[in-house]
Amino acid sequence: MRLIRLIFIALAAIALFFQSVQAQSDAPLVLVMEAKGVVAPAMKEYVLRGIKSAEQRNAELLVIKLNTPGGLITEMEVIVQAIRASQVPVVIYVSPRGGTAGSAGAVITIAGHASAMAPETIIGAASPISGDGQDIPETLERKQKEALRAQVRALAEARSPEAIALAEDMIEIAKAVSASEAIEVGLVDFISNDLDELLRQLDGFEVQMPDGPRRLDTANAQVQDFGMSFIEQLLDILVNPNITFLLVTIGVQAILIEISSPGGWVAGFIGAVCLALAAYGLGVLPVNWFGVIFLALAFILFILEVKTPTFGALTAAGVGAFIVGGLVLFNSPGVPQFQQVSIPLVVGTGIATGLIFAVIVGFAIRAQRAPQRTGRESLAGASGTALGDIAPHGQVQVRSEQWSAELAEGEKNIKKGQSIEVVEVQGLRLKVRRKR
Repeated sequence: MRLIRLIFIALAAIALFFQSVQAQSDAPLVLVMEAKGVVAPAMKEYVLRGIKSAEQRNAELLVIKLNTPGGLITEMEVIVQAIRASQVPVVIYVSPRGGTAGSAGAVITIAGHASAMAPETIIGAASPISGDGQDIPETLERKQKEALRAQVRALAEARSPEAIALAEDMIEIAKAVSASEAIEVGLVDFISNDLDELLRQLDGFEVQMPDGPRRLDTANAQVQDFGMSFIEQLLDILVNPNITFLLVTIGVQAILIEISSPGGWVAGFIGAVCLALAAYGLGVLPVNWFGVIFLALAFILFILEVKTPTFGALTAAGVGAFIVGGLVLFNSPGVPQFQQVSIPLVVGTGIATGLIFAVIVGFAIRAQRAPQRTGRESLAGASGTALGDIAPHGQVQVRSEQWSAELAEGEKNIKKGQSIEVVEVQGLRLKVRRKR
């Protein structure tokens, strides 16, 4: 009887478990992504992959938590097109507190089927700049602004006239507003303290999809995080100007070490890998190639110091050229702050590089001044033993080798077995004298 009771209890537990699993599987799925940093190829690929996964899994909703200062217009346009073509509603949530949907991020936020902002976040300042941060020619600037204004008008056409005007001002005069100001004119749909509150607000909310209006069901939703892949994280790191600068510095130094001391492979391999990774960042970031010229000049001066030591003059000039090149490389006028390299990092790296080459130069000078310790020339000053009488010619043993010898000038007979000292090497013969 007791065994039967235990069997019934076990069967009931199993049934409850499967009911729970079934209920969970029936719950609407909400995928949550976290897109932060520069709008660059890595973020683009991440968002595209997230939208595709949401569609394949028949998700109810895709939430993109956005925090970006801006980035590339080309990548932004691809993201916007993917959002608008998505078969799954995409909600852009500017978060966390203090976060930003700046520049390209503002347009992405407006492109969402619904949008929300955390308190104390901002959106806007979406005026275009050139790829290298320089002022855009007036005609080209007007064309780009008009194109972007037309794009945000189309994206915000279902919103209030005030929201459309604000979106255009973000492009035209780089206007930025707070979350409360954005929701006041209807540019965004909600202010949400966290994801849970956002999902409560979205429950029953109607969004406009390509196939018509759709009412969201987010009550008791099953929330799953959708993170970046390793490659996407790596590419995201590589668009950091400080990382790119360090990779260029390490890569060039390693290659120069390999060239100056051929035969190994470790330095060359490290240099090639660093420069290959840096090439990605240089292809995305706004680069002033005048800075590259100064960096190349700096390393040429360092190499010249090693080859022909000038007791620090070329090293000092190299440090100066390195710092100037590092600052000019990404810090052109007009480049956004988030795309500029840290000035203390450039100065510190320049000084450290100069010290490294100064140490190398010190070793080179010491090696040049050190007495030669191999070959016949190194025998001068060496001690040995006379193998027979030397008067004036004879045989001596020096460093376990037998040599022909003759008396040095002013030296008299040296007897067999006496200690001798080499005065000079003449071909295959040593000039010797008694060791004093």
